[in-house]
Amino acid sequence: MSIAENVAQVRANIAAAAREAGRRPEEITLVGASKMNDAYRCREAIAAGIDALGENRVQEMTAKLQENAYDGAPLHFIGHLQRNKVKQVVGRAALIQSVGSLELLEEIDKAAGKLDLVQDILLEVNIGQEEAKSGFAPADLFSGAEAALDKEHVRVLGLMTIPPADASREENLHYFDKVRALFLDMNEKMFHNGLQVLSMGMSGDYEDAVRAGATMVRVGTAIFGSRHYT
Repeated sequence: MSIAENVAQVRANIAAAAREAGRRPEEITLVGASKMNDAYRCREAIAAGIDALGENRVQEMTAKLQENAYDGAPLHFIGHLQRNKVKQVVGRAALIQSVGSLELLEEIDKAAGKLDLVQDILLEVNIGQEEAKSGFAPADLFSGAEAALDKEHVRVLGLMTIPPADASREENLHYFDKVRALFLDMNEKMFHNGLQVLSMGMSGDYEDAVRAGATMVRVGTAIFGSRHYT
């Protein structure tokens, strides 16, 4: 199937899942995870009506920016961001979804300040509390949000999470429910219900994520096909 056909199928699946949950399909933002796909294929996805494109790697993002790969759609950074590469992403990505430490938050605020702009971000929740994965532990999320609220050049739009890769579907659903509960609690107590983005779900579980309350899904393989790693 073509990228356009894949996007249409994913949209249909999102719509069905949203209706099952009593939601409107228009509430869900579809981000194409375009890692390892060239500028031409990114433009194909944009032409097919993707809402945004998400990149995992700074070097790849920078190269594709030079090729105008993202013209016509917002660019999100969705991968692990090293502090020494923050300057290459701030001001270029409309949204940084993977802010999971106080140190990274500080670096983003500093870089955005130098550019005299406000960088939109999501706070990443390490919901499985995996040692090898970045993100705020659930117990540390509120302190992370407090730190973000103190920053002049950072604006929190919501939360993002990636459940453990080896989780069963039942475990995944539990993780999604936990993050949504954190989102609702933090939104009410700290952001006066101003948060709008709950980014959960990828190619294998985006429909369940929509049923669980995600407002944004990050879909790669189901749109672009399998990645071939070397």
